[in-house]
Amino acid sequence: MAPTASMLFLSYHQLHRPASAAEAAPASRRKEAEEEGSNGGAAGGRVRVSLSSALSLLARRREAAPTPTPQAAAAKEVTRRGGGGGDGVAGEGEPEEAASLERRFEEAAHEYETLLKLRPIVRGNRKPQAARSSAWSVSSIPKILRDGAAVPFSSPELRVAQPLVGCSRRSPPAPPPARAVITMKIAVEGCMHGELDKVYDTLRELEKAEGVKIDLLLCCGDFQAVRNENDLQCLNVKPRFREMKSFWKYYSGQAVAPYPTIFIGGNHEASNYLWELYYGGWAAPNIYFLGFAGVVKFGNIRIGHYERPPYNENTIRSVYHVRHYDVLKLMHVKEPLDIFMSHDWPLGITEYGNWQKLIREKRFFEEEVNKRTLGSEPAARLLNKLKPPYWFSAHLHCKFPAVIQHGEGGPTTKFLALDKCLPRRGFLQVIDIPSGPGPHEIQYDEEWLAITRKFNNVFPLTRMPFTMLDEQVDTQDDLQWVRNKLNARGAKPIDFVQTAASYDPSCQASNPSITVHCRNPQTESFLQLLNLPYLLDSSNSYGVSRNESSSQTGQALDSDDIELPDDEDDPADDDD
Repeated sequence: MAPTASMLFLSYHQLHRPASAAEAAPASRRKEAEEEGSNGGAAGGRVRVSLSSALSLLARRREAAPTPTPQAAAAKEVTRRGGGGGDGVAGEGEPEEAASLERRFEEAAHEYETLLKLRPIVRGNRKPQAARSSAWSVSSIPKILRDGAAVPFSSPELRVAQPLVGCSRRSPPAPPPARAVITMKIAVEGCMHGELDKVYDTLRELEKAEGVKIDLLLCCGDFQAVRNENDLQCLNVKPRFREMKSFWKYYSGQAVAPYPTIFIGGNHEASNYLWELYYGGWAAPNIYFLGFAGVVKFGNIRIGHYERPPYNENTIRSVYHVRHYDVLKLMHVKEPLDIFMSHDWPLGITEYGNWQKLIREKRFFEEEVNKRTLGSEPAARLLNKLKPPYWFSAHLHCKFPAVIQHGEGGPTTKFLALDKCLPRRGFLQVIDIPSGPGPHEIQYDEEWLAITRKFNNVFPLTRMPFTMLDEQVDTQDDLQWVRNKLNARGAKPIDFVQTAASYDPSCQASNPSITVHCRNPQTESFLQLLNLPYLLDSSNSYGVSRNESSSQTGQALDSDDIELPDDEDDPADDDD
């Protein structure tokens, strides 16, 4: 608050009235002053006067003051400099401190008058108007005396306008309100091994405990989508580990997945059912299989994946080259991905994490880690090419995080491998990823459809040797074709369709017969969307011509341009 008129008036008279004069004041005047102070007046018995009266009285006092004689002026100057002190003017005039205070008071009064010119006065209920210059702000003067005592610099009672250095005359505009960042909570699970009920129950408990809502569940392989006894016989595990588990409930409709679920295959899968959905599709209502390789969208999140073929040692030979073909297609992905999934770890990933702790927990990994043979070499090539922000894996039944910096100043990939669904094991992780407002649903990815259309005519179904070349194949024409198609049709896959009877626990188990895969309506719809022939029939595995379909193929790609190496067969993996 600014100094009041009574403060200025009283302070001035306290400075200029000698002590003897104050003592000689009539008792009646002192009594009035005391009564004024007891009635809520200013502290110290100040009188209430207007500012104009105080300034007028100050001017009249200066005019009425007698002109000092030369001798008196000289004596006063000597007193101020500390050179005199006995009799004469020095003893009768004001002391040096009073003279200094008088000068400071006059400076304060001048600054206060300046403040009145800069700041409007508020009277009654009128609202204050903005000051003419916004380059001024109120700050305190260094020090001033009030009733003979020093007022600190930070005192709010005495404030004058001070210019701000480097301040413009217009106040900067208020910053726009911060936009709320929309995030998607994605749960990532390691090896499912058919334990859908347990994983979904865990997520429900997590939502209750944390007060959150899970938007999507990702499973990194060994999902074991077993519908019936026939699928169980095709499951690539030792007979003593074959168990129906809980997927059949969701396939039959007895249970419904409470969260949108996306899974990839692993090395312990029912090969016959997943081969029907080679390009991806609904394995059950609200449970989507990503296919053997590819990219889909969930909202505006792009999710890619690569996996090893889920076949047993008898059938893996007829589709061995499929994984090299899938790697070739993924190497042509140019648009950035948000998440990438693989069942196996990328080769050499242990160098970017705490591999010493990994060896302490899994001692049988030590030799592979030291020889740098732990993991998948094709997955490592994809990691170096795609550089996704997140990469999730499973397979080795342990939790292992790592961070990969792709070159100096390049992007970073956060890698996380998760365990299988068991008590007190690290099999589940929830992450927040920035996302658009929705809709949060699975849709086809334009770029991946264009790549699939381009490479479909060299789909490898025989043991013929192929070599993979490094040069990129142009897919721009196919991409524009796909965009036009999706604009007319929409990007959502068709709904789930059952293709086999579901397991019935009330029926007595019979000797199941191994059946070949059937044509899944979802796969046929996918190929019709791209005007591509169906090449997944078992007869094509023996070299039957691929051009027997009446459907039109995509733009031809010379098979001489792509060859896939004939490696050693992968041994059947048993890590249970």
